[in-house]
This record gives sequence, structure tokens and C-alpha cells, in this order.
Amino acid sequence: MSTGRGIPPLFRRTWGMLRSLVIYHGQPAKHRRARQLYQEFLGPGQIGFDIGAHVGGRVRTWRRLGARVVAVEPQPDCLRVLRLLFGRDRDVVVVPEAIGARVGRASLALSTAHPTVSTMSRDWIESVTAEQGFSRVRWDRSVEVPVTTLDELIAKHGMPAFCKIDVEGFELDVLRGLSRPLPALSVEYLPQAHDAALAVLDLVEQLGATAGGYRYNYSPVETMRYASDEWLDAADLVRLLERFRPAGRSGDVYARLNVDDGTRPADGGSDQG
Repeated sequence: MSTGRGIPPLFRRTWGMLRSLVIYHGQPAKHRRARQLYQEFLGPGQIGFDIGAHVGGRVRTWRRLGARVVAVEPQPDCLRVLRLLFGRDRDVVVVPEAIGARVGRASLALSTAHPTVSTMSRDWIESVTAEQGFSRVRWDRSVEVPVTTLDELIAKHGMPAFCKIDVEGFELDVLRGLSRPLPALSVEYLPQAHDAALAVLDLVEQLGATAGGYRYNYSPVETMRYASDEWLDAADLVRLLERFRPAGRSGDVYARLNVDDGTRPADGGSDQG
């Protein structure tokens, strides 16, 4: 992972975005697995919230399932890509804001060479920079961005059948702006920020307690495959994460509300649950 020192900033920004496009749009096998995974949560006409949409990899997958997508992304370069790819799609709403605990404005730290790690969490930057995988990442600029909340987003666009939250350490703040449980959601898990992930899980548990509780699974390293054959309670999920934690690689925790038949989340999913 190069720091990009001595390379013109515009070139580094362009290279960073091109690399992201290849990673998130240039792997057909991964997209097939993603459609298989997400069809459990999203079907034609249902709403998906992509919080931290980046360059729209999930947006593309969800649209192929027939879902309507609210793509939230405050990073300026990513916004340009999202508008280029989906600006003419009437079933994609691109929201140029961040999501947080309250409405307002905040500073977004950017890495020119690594646009996937833009974050509003200084604590997260401090927790990951000591790790080998982040040792050469530099957050070399920042922009002030508008902030809204999940509650405000729901009031404007409706309750999503599924919500993906991938905001580089700001997940807890995102969920603090939510006053009711979502039918199903995912949050990024980073072993380097394990304690922060446990705090997020605790808040998800609190939100779900009013609606029968959540069950969980884990998909490591963009595999689009579940690590467990069964959906787990929170304690079993933590034990599962502890197994993957030593590898030091990220993944996504999936949560869905309990339902009687145990196959799919309330108000979400498709007929293939």
C-alpha cells in the first residue's frame, strides 16, 4: 500500500477512485453472490438504505433485485461517481449528506489515495492507524459536510426493508439517530475496532428489544457468504467474531428481526427467504 508521496493529488484521487470501481464493480462472481445474499432482504419495490454508498457497488446489486435505493454518501469524489452511474435512475436517490446522531454539520476526514476509509470518527482513525493494514494510510484532507439522521431519512423516504451501514467507525453515531428498530441491517466489523463493534451491537440489541429481538450472522471480507449456517443470538455472534478477530480482516455483521418462521425479517426480504 503506497502512501503516494510525490505523486500529484489529482492523480492519486483518480487512481483511488479507479481502484474502487474495479473492486466494487469489476468482479462478476462477487456480484452474483451478493444478489443471492441480498434477495433475502430486498425485493422489487422495497426500499434499501445504503449508508456509506461509496461508488455504488451495493446500489447496483439492489437495483438488479428491483429495489428502490437511497444512497447516502458525503464524500465528494464518490458523489460524482454515484451521480454519473445512477443519476438517471428514477429509483435511486443520491443523498449528499452524512448520517449521524443529530442534524447539523461535521468534518469528514479524507484519504486521497484510499477513498474507502473516509470517516468522521477521529477515535476510529486513532484505533486503526497502529495496525499494519492501515499503517500507510494518510487522512490528508477534510471537508465539512451536512449531517442528517436515520429518523429524518425514514421520515422522508419511508422505512427501509434493509439498511447497510458502512461508515468507518461512525456506526454508533449513525444508530444513535434512530429511534425504532429496522427490519434488517448490516454494519461493518473491523477487528482493530472490536470494542467499538461491541458497543454498536449493544445498541442494536436495545433497538430490537421492542420488536422481538434480532438474530445475527457474519460475512467476512466481502465474500458475500455467511460464516454460520444458522442465525445467532448476540452472545453467539460475539463468539463467532472472536474466531475471526485474529485474522485482522474486516467483514459485515447482518441483523434481522426475529419472525415466527425464522426465515426472513419482518417487512423485508423476498419470496426466496
